[in-house]
Amino acid sequence: MASGAFRTTVFLLTLNLLFFTLVSSNPTKHVTTCPKDALKLGVCANLLNDLIHGVVVGDPPVTPCCALLDNLVDLEAAVCLCTAIKANILGIHLNVPLSLSLLVNYCGKKVPSGYQCA
Repeated sequence: MASGAFRTTVFLLTLNLLFFTLVSSNPTKHVTTCPKDALKLGVCANLLNDLIHGVVVGDPPVTPCCALLDNLVDLEAAVCLCTAIKANILGIHLNVPLSLSLLVNYCGKKVPSGYQCA
């Protein structure tokens, strides 16, 4: 049978492990990143140009741009396009919030409420 001192030591060690696990897994420190190669999103430039000039109104979202975003959740798609727009990968100067919203919405995704491309 274990002594009282041994049980106390095991209890304190377990409590310490639990404390350090909780402290080191702070969810507010996680940063969402783009799981795609941002350079591939250059194909979105043509789609954005067409959207701005009204060329593709009513067309189904089957462009190469939308295909890249297809298996991403809304937040990931917004982050990827934000990264591409800010890095000027698309090769054109843009109104970031409007461009992001146009591309994400056209591809059947939604910009999450409160998300800002910063």
